[in-house]
Amino acid sequence: MQTFYRICLGLLIAGGINWGLVGMFQFDLAGWLLGGSTSVWSRILFTLVGAAALCTVPDLFRPEEGED
Repeated sequence: MQTFYRICLGLLIAGGINWGLVGMFQFDLAGWLLGGSTSVWSRILFTLVGAAALCTVPDLFRPEEGED
């Protein structure tokens, strides 16, 4: 399960960097690399990033180890 969360974290980091570039420079790196923001590959990547975000939501409510 830890590998799954590492993959999710990697996708979230990539998505965060992409959104940072969009916000600061109006440059969509993922869209640029994958043939435009409306290409099938870009949409798949954006969907994976969204799914990774949803999969990490339960971690927000999980108590940390050693916390009572």
